[in-house]
Amino acid sequence: MRILVIGDPHGKVPKSLPRDVDLILLTGDLGKADLARKMAFQNIERERLGLEEIEYSPKQIKKAFMESYSSSMKVVKVLSSIAPVFTIYGNVEHRNYETKKLSKEIGLKLPFLTDDLNSMNGVRVINNRIANFKGLRIGGLDYFTDTSWVREFRPSDYREKLRNARDETEKARRVLSRFNSLGVLVCHQPPYGVLDRVTAEFAPKNWKGKHAGSRTILKYIEKRQPKYVFCGHIHEGEGHKKIGSTEVYNLGVGGYKIINL
Repeated sequence: MRILVIGDPHGKVPKSLPRDVDLILLTGDLGKADLARKMAFQNIERERLGLEEIEYSPKQIKKAFMESYSSSMKVVKVLSSIAPVFTIYGNVEHRNYETKKLSKEIGLKLPFLTDDLNSMNGVRVINNRIANFKGLRIGGLDYFTDTSWVREFRPSDYREKLRNARDETEKARRVLSRFNSLGVLVCHQPPYGVLDRVTAEFAPKNWKGKHAGSRTILKYIEKRQPKYVFCGHIHEGEGHKKIGSTEVYNLGVGGYKIINL
């Protein structure tokens, strides 16, 4: 069995992909997010400088949403013509409940990515689910904000972020506990301290050099030792390391790896 794992596509299908594969796994951030990233980082920088945030119009917000949605659908459509696709979500995608909330806030109708992906032939969104493929147990962990990230980066709304992160982290712990032992774990962010250091030029200055990985994921790997862990998120952290007997790959932006099982 040959499995092709692709790191955060961000709207582009890697060139010269092998086609003789049985399954494709994706680490999230499927779509292009240039507009959303620009809007978010502009306000992070303004906040750092003590300036008021920019309030974007409903049309601007929808335009950023649709950039991600449309490019996500396009990428997965191309890949599903090669082999079945299992994907998780990163911090770019909108889950259905997030889409409903955003649509209500801006007063504009938005499409549901999860529903539309799951309706495609051979495509499964495996957020917080175990997928069995020819006897292989694959765990898909949805992106979440770990308390370790909040403590490391200390955003201005620290207490609120920490409170929300505690809920998300506890949910992720429960999911990983339910996963028990796996052959493959697909997650968006790397484990803490492993291929997770922020050095990107576009990152805010006060983020650089910090670890953006998850201690919750690290603890799971140390305890359960899945054979493979695939992640992305911190693109400049692309590479390979071992945690015990576990092979950890950060596949960056569109990097890919073939595993034979």
